[in-house]
Amino acid sequence: MIIAMLIIYIAIMVGIGLYTSKQTNSVSDFVLGGRNVGSWLTAFAYGTSYFSAVVFIGYAGQFGWKYGVSATWIGVGNALIGSALAWIILGKRTRTMTKHFNARTMPEFFEHRFQSKGLKIASALIVFFFLIPYTASVYNGLSRLFEMALNIPYSTCIIVMAVLTAIYVILGGYTATALNDFIQGIIMLAGIVLVIVIAIGKAGGLSTALTELGNISDTGVPQGSLNSLFGPDPQSLFGVVILTSLGTWGLPQMVHKFYAIKDEAAIKKGTIISTIFAIVVSCGSYFLGGFDRLFCTTDPEIATQTGKVLIDINNGKPDFDAMMPSLLENTMPLIMIGLVVVLVLSASMSTLSALVLTSSSTLTIDLIKPSYKKEMTDKKEMFIMRLLIAVFLIISVIIALNKNSYISTLMSISWGALAGSFLGPFTYGLFSKKITKASVWASFITGIGITVTHMFLFSLNLFPDLARKAAEINSGILSPINAGAFAMIVSLIIVPVVSAFTPKMERKTIDEIFSCYDKEKSNA
Repeated sequence: MIIAMLIIYIAIMVGIGLYTSKQTNSVSDFVLGGRNVGSWLTAFAYGTSYFSAVVFIGYAGQFGWKYGVSATWIGVGNALIGSALAWIILGKRTRTMTKHFNARTMPEFFEHRFQSKGLKIASALIVFFFLIPYTASVYNGLSRLFEMALNIPYSTCIIVMAVLTAIYVILGGYTATALNDFIQGIIMLAGIVLVIVIAIGKAGGLSTALTELGNISDTGVPQGSLNSLFGPDPQSLFGVVILTSLGTWGLPQMVHKFYAIKDEAAIKKGTIISTIFAIVVSCGSYFLGGFDRLFCTTDPEIATQTGKVLIDINNGKPDFDAMMPSLLENTMPLIMIGLVVVLVLSASMSTLSALVLTSSSTLTIDLIKPSYKKEMTDKKEMFIMRLLIAVFLIISVIIALNKNSYISTLMSISWGALAGSFLGPFTYGLFSKKITKASVWASFITGIGITVTHMFLFSLNLFPDLARKAAEINSGILSPINAGAFAMIVSLIIVPVVSAFTPKMERKTIDEIFSCYDKEKSNA
């Protein structure tokens, strides 16, 4: 049954890739869908790129275990800040200014907005290097689920996913991903609702499940905290909300959706659709994850007595990435496991397609094409992009084959570096004429500096004594999530501060850049 569902799903994806390949005749078609994508396709593309196996398997499992049902606040933040506010504040201005520049990537935006080829090259390198761990985290999450449901080896899952992603993205580019995202989004909406209903029913209903959750206590988790409004650790919970919600404003694969949307009317409609999508999928995932302790345990004796699934122990810690697959295995009938596999596959493939398309287009347009001695034709440019999609996927597969890295750690490093570098310059750059080139460099340096320094000191376990001492002071210091959230806040602060003390752009140049908004008003 599960195999049959997967075959049908894969056939549809490949079919869309073949269909859209006939409509992809230029670089603009391949990267932006000709800037003519409607509200429904764009909203679903945004949502499905936002939520993948990283959220459903990695984050929902880990933060559901840590915070209980209060983890649902992460989904609320994703819906209100990461979706609704992002569309309202960034949508129209991003589309208008990038169209004015004819910018197809975020590095091209930085080049034209701040009149600097150096910023374009630096941002292109940041995009390429730090999208790789995010891609690896998506592979990791989906492969965990396939191992549980189909007994397919982890490495085989990763390689098959990479091949499937390559096929339809290489064939149809952005249009193929947008159409697939729409179908994948429908599957995600239906699937998450059904999974929640069945899992909570298996726990004896919502009231019983909440009561049982409140009775749980262990070291660091007081009794009654897992079913409380803000959970056992509100401070760390807030860090996760900031990272996963505000981070989307500075992620190139997310704001790229605003480049391609058709018009202002589509932006207004897309805002509503995207927000509803996020409420159902993200709130649903974290709410479900909040009950994983009812179905999972790290205690062998309890597992034997209750029949709960025993989570593997790695280095003395719970294997968070195995929790949601275990919850599903312990609660879902076979046909529902098949639906969940397709659900998470849908979410993951859409995110993967957005990541590889963003990375390959950035490298080609911003690094390779400018250094090419002869004029590069559209045909050659698309060939290079397609080749780089394959290269990017191969590198990500190699990283993902290291099963020791937690999904949340990989994603936090990626989001922290990207949004910590781009959030301030991109957001302020759309609105303020006072932002300087020096402030953008400052944001790039601090975003990468904070993320990489934290990664070497704590995430890679190179200095265990330092990590132990830091944990004694405040365990939150060790979290790559808190480091990523801190990098984003620093970006928002440092850009206006540095701009106040560094040389401004020439008045004539900056007026010409912002003239696009006046033209938009006159055309309205």
